[in-house]
Amino acid sequence: MSTPPSTRTVLLRRGEVHSPADPFATAMVVEAGHVAWVGSEGAADAFADGVDEVVDLDGALVTPAFTDAHVHTTSTGLALTGLDLTGARSRAEALTLVRQHADDHPEDRVLLGHGWDAARWPEDRPPSRGELDEATGGRPLYLSRIDVHSAVVTTALLDLVPGVADRPGFSPDGPLTRDAHHAVRAAALGAVGSRQRTEAQRAALRRAASLGIGSVHECGGPDISSEDDFTGLLDLARSEPGPRVVGYWADRDIERARGLGALGAAGDLFVDGALGSHTACLHEPYADAAHTGTAYLSAEDVAAHVVACTEAGLQAGFHAIGDAAVTAVVDGVRAAVDKVGLARVRAARHRVEHAEMLSPESIAAFAEFGLTASVQPAFDALWGGAEGMYADRLGAERARALNPYAALLRAGVPLAFGSDSPVTPLDPWGTIRAAAFHRTPEHRVSVRAAFTAHTRGGWRAVGRDDAGMLVPGAPADYAVWRTDELIVQAPDDRVARWSTDPRSGTPGLPDLTPGAQLPVCLRTVVSGQTVFVRPEE
Repeated sequence: MSTPPSTRTVLLRRGEVHSPADPFATAMVVEAGHVAWVGSEGAADAFADGVDEVVDLDGALVTPAFTDAHVHTTSTGLALTGLDLTGARSRAEALTLVRQHADDHPEDRVLLGHGWDAARWPEDRPPSRGELDEATGGRPLYLSRIDVHSAVVTTALLDLVPGVADRPGFSPDGPLTRDAHHAVRAAALGAVGSRQRTEAQRAALRRAASLGIGSVHECGGPDISSEDDFTGLLDLARSEPGPRVVGYWADRDIERARGLGALGAAGDLFVDGALGSHTACLHEPYADAAHTGTAYLSAEDVAAHVVACTEAGLQAGFHAIGDAAVTAVVDGVRAAVDKVGLARVRAARHRVEHAEMLSPESIAAFAEFGLTASVQPAFDALWGGAEGMYADRLGAERARALNPYAALLRAGVPLAFGSDSPVTPLDPWGTIRAAAFHRTPEHRVSVRAAFTAHTRGGWRAVGRDDAGMLVPGAPADYAVWRTDELIVQAPDDRVARWSTDPRSGTPGLPDLTPGAQLPVCLRTVVSGQTVFVRPEE
């Protein structure tokens, strides 16, 4: 799970240290992989002679390293090193990129790409199978939609999956969903060799470290990746310096999850799909489709899994986006509480990934049952607003209710922020900005609350209350940033004005107003060991 702690003692001084232990701290001592002291510049003189290294911060900001609470590491790396269609502005441009990628990779057994979003294209449709066959010269190709819940493929890839046409979710010429999608994805990723897979994982972890991310929660599972992929990533994280990797395996076979080294039988254990692919499960039909999506698990399934995990001492967790899926989770957890008791369920800190369509009743249930909401604010930045995909799928009224972070915080629901990379990029400061400047104003939270959800929140989600902040005794996972003036930003101006008063003792954070330059990571440290240093500019 972790990089071995450094044995060196280091004094960092002449900067801004973001610490609840001292809101005006300018210095910090790290010893044996943990924070040993934080305080003022004057007091730092007493430590200078007894350390192995003194780091002059030259005014830089030091914060806890971020935790990205929902990542698909190998897929992220493959997107970084392979065909990325997130920037394609039309179907024609996407086909051009596919053709170029095929020409540049003549040796690949299966061509892999990610990130198309036809909802943002003028044609409003993905490439057809015939168009992809022509662009690739008849080679196997797998192209996942941006939400990774559907894909378009070539005929040659279908030929590698016998019986795929008989599986639910198959379309003769359109995107594949459900079981058909899972089958072709398994075939496509199965063609990735171990060396290519490991290099993709390294690339993803390097990118994470370069962005000040000290921990990632890998969300694997039999419908998402492979056991070799999952265990290989955990082994890589243990053997090489880099971000910590906490593994979740989305499997109802909890002993299998435990045997693979997972912290929980959780993550993307699908109760439903995604809104963009019309597979999120709704109470009422989509605004642009005459159905309510797809249900993968019932409330009874959820209850059985929560009971089994609670009794086994594992975290349970579910992917639930649509309101009907969230209801199934809430009803299932309530039934589990009836069997094993509220205290045991709360102590297990079970998780719900995404949790986008929430009613006041479901929010109250999350708080009652101690469920962590593992959420992705970049989804709102990408798909929210009156003209966004959410409004297309759900209509304006339902779309405005999505991702109600302020209501979750008011109810006391623990939040852990992540990216769901490669669905949205690894981008912690951008994620905080998206939560603080939510497209629906009543759902906005303060920058400080969002920052906590992306640092301490991720640690709390794995059962650690002693980490994710720079206080004595905490793991020395931190990042050093070049940034402009530190301020306090909150949706309520009165709160912001009071928080900037020195009497409030509120440490500042970078200005994340849309359009403002985001902080630049200079160094990332995990367990006192440097895992990233920005090259000289």
